[in-house]
Amino acid sequence: MNDSNQRQTTDHTTDRLVDAYDEMLKRTRDGIEQAQESTPKLRHMLEQVRDNMVELGELSREEAAKIADYVERDVEDAAHWLVDTGEDLRDWWRFDLALIEQRMLDAFTSVADQTSLQLRQWAERARQASLYQAGQITGPGTLVCDKCGAETHFTRSGRIPACAECGNLTFRRPPPGDKNDG
Repeated sequence: MNDSNQRQTTDHTTDRLVDAYDEMLKRTRDGIEQAQESTPKLRHMLEQVRDNMVELGELSREEAAKIADYVERDVEDAAHWLVDTGEDLRDWWRFDLALIEQRMLDAFTSVADQTSLQLRQWAERARQASLYQAGQITGPGTLVCDKCGAETHFTRSGRIPACAECGNLTFRRPPPGDKNDG
């Protein structure tokens, strides 16, 4: 576990926005499961969850909008991977699924599976807007420094730190087919 991942894991316990990311993803999954017959669109369901969290006073409107954008970005990125490679999420995360909390695995898998048609449409948009910035929140997976190529692994949701190797602030997911597990 590199220093960045250690900071990310430690910060998780005190960062309410990271907790909000997990909760928003869980509530979105729950809402999709409840309305499965009508096959709701992910964005619509995410907007409902976002607005509900604001109404309940759990997040400000600005915080909820940011967290919703982060959840949508990560689901789009996972969808892009699934559509382009046909592989499972284990390869997108690039590490053993046993490391991921079961509830996060269930939430991500459920959302990705249940919205696969819409996610195919988002894949092109995700490909063009796939940079991650230090300070943003991301779900589980591997990010690669856009400058030096160093990998940072997330076993659960957390804030993206600056690159531990070079201090760079921008990252991307490894491209499909890149199996180098640094």
